[in-house]
Amino acid sequence: MQGGLPIRSRRIRAAYLAAVLLWPVALALPHLARAAANDWNPPLQLAQTVVEKSNPATVQAPPGQSLSNATAVDVLGDRQSTLIQLTLSRGVTTEIYTLANPYRVIVDLPGVVFKLPSDAGRDPRGLVSAFRYGQFDEGKARMVLDTAGPVAIAKAAMTKARSGPGVVLTIELNPTDTAAFGEGTGGGRTPSAPVESASEPRPAAGPKASQSKPVIVIDPGHGGIDPGAVGADNLLEKNLVLAVAKRVQAQLSETGNYEIVMTRARDVFISLNDRLKISRKAGADLFISIHADSIEQTYAQSIKGATIYTLSERASDAEARAIAEKENASDLIAGLDVAKGEENDDVKNILIDLMKRETANFSAEFSRTLVRSLKSKISLSRDPERAAAFKVLRQTHAPSVLVELGYVSNPEESRQMQAADWQEKVAKSIANAINAYFSKRSPASR
Repeated sequence: MQGGLPIRSRRIRAAYLAAVLLWPVALALPHLARAAANDWNPPLQLAQTVVEKSNPATVQAPPGQSLSNATAVDVLGDRQSTLIQLTLSRGVTTEIYTLANPYRVIVDLPGVVFKLPSDAGRDPRGLVSAFRYGQFDEGKARMVLDTAGPVAIAKAAMTKARSGPGVVLTIELNPTDTAAFGEGTGGGRTPSAPVESASEPRPAAGPKASQSKPVIVIDPGHGGIDPGAVGADNLLEKNLVLAVAKRVQAQLSETGNYEIVMTRARDVFISLNDRLKISRKAGADLFISIHADSIEQTYAQSIKGATIYTLSERASDAEARAIAEKENASDLIAGLDVAKGEENDDVKNILIDLMKRETANFSAEFSRTLVRSLKSKISLSRDPERAAAFKVLRQTHAPSVLVELGYVSNPEESRQMQAADWQEKVAKSIANAINAYFSKRSPASR
């Protein structure tokens, strides 16, 4: 006995008081847990993530959440350490890895919608020379950071936004050497890209019934994370060519004479290989890829006009070769790891096959027809019929052309191309050329 109460009585009393005090907390715990689940925020402390080649960095968020909006991005630091901070309305599972040739950091963000300023990513800062973003696949957005050299992902984590709701994804990049970088942490991955068409293509290419409609595949270039050329007034090539392609589709649909397949009907990335697959699967009788060009500011005021390209191993001139190289880099821009060493052999083998099938001659014939149809409606370049080794024109089964509508870098032409009447005029000219081309060919000759 101590202080007037037995020790056992004092213990009972202490236990009773503890139960009374903790009971409200126990009742509140389930509600607190549910609130945390409904308004999830990642840990406040940046967690260091060492990225291994076989295990790209990931930041976890709970599944089944609504879309997350990316509303702001900042690039901070210098060539010794660079931070990329992306503000999201909600945390998502993020995969981050690096690729070589050229040096890039890929950030895959499922369920994210970008709502960033149109000029975001153009100014270099620290180790990041530029970045781009957009929809890459169904339900997946992607950001691609071009880096000034080989880099290592030192840290990757999400933290609660300092002001307001949402989270901030922070990625820290440090310089490394070429040997340590190797092929990048994403080297050897098997990348995938969506295959989409506005209308259902045929199950497979093959012999067509003699009375079947010609199949026209319209291919709006670029899309999603790949904006294509960026011109005056921030005109994006991907938006312009999609608008014109849809008008061509409408013009052809009115005739009722064609089966029309679009490689993309919205702002989504489609790889060059998948564009070719769509054309083969549809059994295309004609493939038309629609693009727009740009040139450095020194010549932007004076260079304008449309050009029609066909496939050739040897480019018709240095400018045609440079444009083909730029268009063929579309997959790299979108963060795909393109297989090395496939280009030359593939081009040579396919070109031999093209000569056997005479599709090269038919491509040239349609190119001439299209130039005649366009020249009275819009400006053409000084040499409007050219040729180069465009990957998207490697069509062993169908004549194909690539149309560069003009130069978005030319302020006057950029304004014209954004006008609905200009787009309609071009679409009608393309449709007229298609009508003229097929009017001279019987079903048996297709």
